[in-house]
Amino acid sequence: MPDPPGGADGRPTEGREVSGSAQAYAALLDQPVQIVTAAAGGERAGCLVGFAGQCSLRPVRFAVWLSRANRTWRVADRADHLGVRLLDPERLDLARLFGGETDKFARTPWRSGPGGAPVLEGAAAWCVGAV
Repeated sequence: MPDPPGGADGRPTEGREVSGSAQAYAALLDQPVQIVTAAAGGERAGCLVGFAGQCSLRPVRFAVWLSRANRTWRVADRADHLGVRLLDPERLDLARLFGGETDKFARTPWRSGPGGAPVLEGAAAWCVGAV
């Protein structure tokens, strides 16, 4: 799909020009690191979020996209609530932990939050929502 020539009305826009590809544009986005957690059927799971965003203003709604290949998706599919954590840039340790395959909850402090979703300690901000 070709990149648009400018703004929504087709007129040129001001700003930093990149190579014209969506990949080059996306590389400039500085997304915060987020972790999603879920609990269902006596299992807990969590992983780094690849894609997330606010999808409604009223009511406020937030969406996270999980890979079906990920164990967290299988647990989240059965969960009533999901937790999402926004990490401080200094918390690369949590990003590394939840980006790998291990018993993550044995290696970091957490507590059971609303709806049973695991809430990690040390997050810059977090929310739990029904799914």
